[in-house]
This record gives sequence, C-alpha cells and structure tokens, in this order.
Amino acid sequence: MRLLTALTLLTGLLGGMPSQAENIALVGGRLIDGTAERPLHNSVILVKDGIIEKVGTVDSLTVPAGYRIVSTEGHDVLPGLWESHAHIMLTGHANYTHWQKAYRDRQVDEIMPASLVQLLLAGITSVRDLGAPLEDSVAVKQKLANGEIPGPTLYTSGPFLQAEVQDWQKHYRWEVTTESEAKAAVNRLHDAGMEIVKLIDHDDMPRPVAQAIVDEAHRLNMKVVAHAHKPDEIRVGVEIGIDNFEHTGLTTAPGYPQDVLDTLVERTATGIFDGLLFWTPTMEGLFTYPDLVANPEELDDACWKRGLKDDTIADIKQSIAKPGHLNYMQLTPLRTPTIKNKINQLKQTGVMMLVGTDSGIPMKFHCQSTWQEMAVWVHDMGFDAMDTLRAATYWPAVMMGVQDRYGSVTPGKVADIIAVRGNVLKYMNLVRDVDMVMKDGVIFKHNGVVDEALLSDFGKH
Repeated sequence: MRLLTALTLLTGLLGGMPSQAENIALVGGRLIDGTAERPLHNSVILVKDGIIEKVGTVDSLTVPAGYRIVSTEGHDVLPGLWESHAHIMLTGHANYTHWQKAYRDRQVDEIMPASLVQLLLAGITSVRDLGAPLEDSVAVKQKLANGEIPGPTLYTSGPFLQAEVQDWQKHYRWEVTTESEAKAAVNRLHDAGMEIVKLIDHDDMPRPVAQAIVDEAHRLNMKVVAHAHKPDEIRVGVEIGIDNFEHTGLTTAPGYPQDVLDTLVERTATGIFDGLLFWTPTMEGLFTYPDLVANPEELDDACWKRGLKDDTIADIKQSIAKPGHLNYMQLTPLRTPTIKNKINQLKQTGVMMLVGTDSGIPMKFHCQSTWQEMAVWVHDMGFDAMDTLRAATYWPAVMMGVQDRYGSVTPGKVADIIAVRGNVLKYMNLVRDVDMVMKDGVIFKHNGVVDEALLSDFGKH
C-alpha cells in the first residue's frame, strides 16, 4: 500500500488545517478565474467548507446568511499561484556542498517548513518540489497532512534519478544504471507518496534504462520531468516520453538547434493523443542578477528570513554578500542575451510553458522568485499577461492532472484564492504584494497583514 495515500486524501479534504474553514464571501473584486473567460467585475465568490460553492456578481448572487463577507473591492482576484519548480530544501545559500552537509539534519524541522510558509504567504498555494531526500519529502508531507505546519499543496519528486552521482549528493540523488534499478527506484518513489519522477543527465543513461524509468512512472500514473540543459537531454527526453522539460539551458548558445526544434514540433503536433508537452523555463534569475550585483542590499529582505534560525540567516547572508563574485553566476551576463531568442523559439514549437523559478538556489528566495518570473514573462519576454497568469494557475493543474480540484476559481474547486490590489493585467509586478491569501478556504493574509495567530496554531491541536 502506498505510504502517503491516506495522508494525501486527508490533505485534500482538510488542507492540513488546524481548524475547519469558515464560510466566506469574497465580494467586489475583479475576478480573473484562470479559465479562458473574460474578467468578471464586481464578483462574488462563495466559499463553503473550503470549496468554492458559487461564483457570480453583486447583482446576480446574494450572500447567504452565516457567511463572513470579505471585501475584495479594488483588487484583482485570482486562483492561488503555482510554483512549478522549487527546491524547498534550499533557501538561497550560495555553497551547495556546505549547505548539504551543514543542514541535512535541519531540513524537516526548520528549512522545509520555512520554505513552505514563505511560499504560501507569497500567494503560492501549490508547489512542485523537484529534488530532495526521500525521507525528508515524506516527513514534510506528513507534517502538512497532520496540520503541524502551514503550506501550499505539495507535489514532490524526492531524489533526482541520474546515471552517475557524486558522494556528497547521494542522499538526494540516486544513481540508476540498469533497467531493474530503474523500475525499483520508480516504485520506491511511488510507494513513498511521490507524484513526480525527476531525471537529469538522462542522455548519459543507456536508452533502455531511461525508457524504463518513464514507462514505469507512467504505468503508476506519475509525471516525469527532466532537465533540458543540453540538446541531447531534449532529444532523448522527447523520444522516451518526458512530460515536462525544465530550464532553458544550452549555456551561452544563441538558440536551440533546428533539429531539436523540429523534434519538439513533431511532439506537440501529437498532443491531442499523447498529452500536452510542458516546459518550465526558469529564467527570472538571469534578469534580476545585474540588479543584485549593483544593489546587494536588495537581498536583505525580511520575507526570506521567516521561519529560519538566526544562525541559518547569518550563514545565508555571508554566502551571498558579494553577488558579483559567485562562481555559480559568472556565465549569467553571457546567457541573458540569448534567452529571449530561446523563448521565442520555444513559443513557436507549441510547448505549453509553466511559471517556475528554481527557487531556493543561490539568491533565489521562495518569497520573491515567482512574482519576479511572472514579471519577466510579461515585461521582458513579451508574453500576454493573461497567458502568464494561466501558466501560473490553470496549466500547472492540468500538467499534474488535478484540474478537477485546482487551478481556477470555479464552483467545485478547492478555495485556493489570492487577491492583489490593482490591475495585474497591466502591471504584472503587482503580484509581488499579494494582499490576500486563502488556502483551502482559510485566510492566512488579508489587507497585506499575515494572520500570525493562525500560523502559530499549527502543530498545537
């Protein structure tokens, strides 16, 4: 029996909340519901027992007795955001080897809970965590299900699967070299409650091994994501049936090789039969880096310190004190000019792109990265604002196969809803200041103020 099946069901029904959600009416805002519908002005959203009951307007839908009215006037009301590529075991520290050694025993009790609450208060109500020790992923999912910690709905991959792993990485990356090892690894992840399998350097694996991973994952109804740093990772990934590619990659190359683009077009052309091909480009860090080099004080934001111990905060701060010196980022000035062409190429292939950021890696904090990615999409990459919002709400739910419960503000869906003051279709960077956060029908943040008492109730019942 799958270890987390019961816990997952409990989380879906109760959201891991310390108390039952009250009945709430969100009244007056402009609703952008995540579907292809046009925005609905003067909206009324009735939330009962954590589920969206009815949606209408102030002229068409009367608020029943017993509902607490929460005004959303002057706000754009949206589905809760998805962060499609996070690393909750990381919090922006610049030295991976040091971090993995020093904080391995602090993941479940400090680092991961801090990452999750930071994401939630930033308006992220669902997150895909792509890479962590299996036992830690299981433990933190249990904490969420038990109502011990607050956080988004969490979809996890557990360890990376790859051909060769360095010793210091082996607690969160698994080496897979044979077909039997491939099937065993996928089954172990599935039985532990993981919903995703993550591949990296799968072009270095014997083809039958990589194929066995994907086939076994799909047999078990798991999604498979894979790095797309190298052309062969894409070529092989398409051939073996990857569901979602991650990153833009290709270092300083000006664009994707034509045969790779042709391969992607061939794959997306069969999407009606084989399912959509998704892509998470994770590019905002390339655009924010020059500002951080020029203004390192921007890194000293209180939002990423929430939930972390003083010594952890001090360690992170010292590691990123000189952004211009970080080895990790030295290629960034050369990579950035290539990104727009690569994104335009991907657009032309028909892949369905998702908002994700790689949050947790050096200088990329969970409380900031998602809104920055969305702003880059619109203001630097020329994406339509509505398409960008749907890439952070509706389409991630489709990718994970949970669009019947998440991804839009429509009747019958889980009440994961945020509100932002102003017009996000005109000014996407307004998403940096989410005014209201509702998760599973419970309001964690209202008028920009966090309900600290609610947060402190977790783990006390």
